[in-house]
Amino acid sequence: MRKFIQVLIIAVTLAGTALAQPAERQPVVQSVPEYPALLKKLGIGGTVKLNAVVAADGSVKKTKIDGGNPMLAEVACAAVSKWKYSPASEASTVPVEMTFDSKSASVRIK
Repeated sequence: MRKFIQVLIIAVTLAGTALAQPAERQPVVQSVPEYPALLKKLGIGGTVKLNAVVAADGSVKKTKIDGGNPMLAEVACAAVSKWKYSPASEASTVPVEMTFDSKSASVRIK
């Protein structure tokens, strides 16, 4: 019986910890950047990784480039700066990954 109570206490503690962690914030307004015509014509593409600092009200306050083609990264940051996320109790940093596909001339957001 004592082992059962110990296991139960551990399970309840772990469940409480999982619930206390903030959920990943989701964009409620999200625009896809336009693929730069010159880069599309030259066949230049790739993946851009960045972090968006999102205020408690859901507005994007700042973006930071973590990798990718600098010209594509600027386009990605400009688009993400216009996004609006779901509100939360505090500011958070949200990772964003955009893939610019030169063959299909499309942008995929992850």
